[in-house]
Amino acid sequence: MGPIDIERVLVFYLNSSNMPIRDELASKGSIEQSAIDVRDVVKRALELGTSAIILVHNHPSGSPEPSRQNMAITREIDDAASRLGTALHDHIAIDGSEDCSFRAIGIL
Repeated sequence: MGPIDIERVLVFYLNSSNMPIRDELASKGSIEQSAIDVRDVVKRALELGTSAIILVHNHPSGSPEPSRQNMAITREIDDAASRLGTALHDHIAIDGSEDCSFRAIGIL
């Protein structure tokens, strides 16, 4: 995602072998936030017949640490996807040189 001056959210849709089917820009916002629609992410996963998804977004502010809003939306997507048989493998925040895996820090 590199040094981008606005926040963007990418969704990687994976097959049952965890190979990418497609990656899509789900949202782009401001320097501080990017709104992502839980329903759109899960609907697209169903359309593509995915087994799992990975979310990736950048933090132009300079810290990859997740905000409360990041944690809340991640939990909402995880809950909605899992109810429909799709796993959320991870959500990764990137600030250009560092990253933060939500799974590694116990949010997922």
